[in-house]
Amino acid sequence: MNLQIFGTKKCKDSKKAQLFFQERRIPFQFINLQEKEMSKGELRSILGSVKLDDLIDTESKVYEDKNLKYMKYDKEEALLENPLLFKTPIVRDGKRAVVGYVPDVWKAWIEESKK
Repeated sequence: MNLQIFGTKKCKDSKKAQLFFQERRIPFQFINLQEKEMSKGELRSILGSVKLDDLIDTESKVYEDKNLKYMKYDKEEALLENPLLFKTPIVRDGKRAVVGYVPDVWKAWIEESKK
């Protein structure tokens, strides 16, 4: 497994995701979206598994501050320019990715990797 967890240090679900993998002694790379932006290649890879609309946190401060609810905008461009607009955590294993705290999916990935 080649896991990446995109999130923020303040996000409770990001912390729970990290704990889930730590408890199972599965190494991962944590990418703090407050410090490092997601690359276009990383976003494209995630979009192979997750819909673009599912990545946007419509309840985030960034979404509210930029009045995105009332605007037409390029969603991909907005996410790349404003990493705190992402719903977190985003857990990625190669070409597979999920958004949110979904331990059932992660358990399936772990089982699959053992085969």
